[in-house]
Amino acid sequence: MRFDNRVTRDLGVEIPIVQAPMGWIARSQLASAVSKAGALGIIETSSGELDAIRGEIERMKSLVDTPFGVNIAQAFVRDPSIVEFVAEQGVQFVTTSAGSPTKYTKALKEAGLTVYHVVPTLRAALKAVDAGVDGLIVEGGEGGGFKNPSPVSSLVLLPLVRSRVDVPIIAAGGICDGVSMAAAFALGAEGVQMGTRMVSALESPVHEGWKNAIVSAAETDTVFIRTEGGPALRALRTERSERLAAGDGNAMQGLAAGVSAVYFEGKLEEGVALTGEVAGRIEKVQPVAEIIADTVREFAEAAGRLASQLVD
Repeated sequence: MRFDNRVTRDLGVEIPIVQAPMGWIARSQLASAVSKAGALGIIETSSGELDAIRGEIERMKSLVDTPFGVNIAQAFVRDPSIVEFVAEQGVQFVTTSAGSPTKYTKALKEAGLTVYHVVPTLRAALKAVDAGVDGLIVEGGEGGGFKNPSPVSSLVLLPLVRSRVDVPIIAAGGICDGVSMAAAFALGAEGVQMGTRMVSALESPVHEGWKNAIVSAAETDTVFIRTEGGPALRALRTERSERLAAGDGNAMQGLAAGVSAVYFEGKLEEGVALTGEVAGRIEKVQPVAEIIADTVREFAEAAGRLASQLVD
């Protein structure tokens, strides 16, 4: 099956699937596997470790000869030269998030980059389009990671944004396979972003303990944690994350302090394991190429089932 739409053309890829830019996770080991499979790997900056990121981008160039992108997580990257930094890497596609689209869009586009901005609401989508972005990543509240404190599900948000804007949309939140991808396309998307599914992938650098926790999770095994004066978080349900959701402790401090323990040692109670509700639909750890191939096949099957139910 061959895709040809505005997202595949903007990204320069065969398959309109994007790997989410998770901090410390979205690096060359995972992103190269995604790009090799015909989709788009993304290198993160939300860790704030720009020297390490530069090395990861150089490693990506040695691993793949297909496109990949970089995310600029504005709330976590304070370096005023970030636009120059990204432009110097030779990438053509950038996603911006965790901040105003007016901050970097103009400069990034002047540098010749294609820019998609992450939005959790219609208001944010309209602001991004006014700022001149090339497209949007429309993020439903069921996704893992940093969230709007007032989450809106993809089922509501996608068609709402689609009804008001004409730029390409990549759907994020609740996407893990071809069925959910087909649903996103029916709601107005031309591509999808996968986060939790890629965290659990074989090539993901996170500890097996986190991957196995995702595989064994029920659809109710995440919690929504609001933080005072900051973003909300969706995380895997643990005793610690339940306390944080109840207001006992600082979730952002817990996240930062627990990166090494949670991400690379599998000690989930020592921090916050950012995970989406879609964990309840992930049944096994798989190689990235298999995930993407299965998704494309299932998408075609879902589209065929829908078409078969139509009559003249």
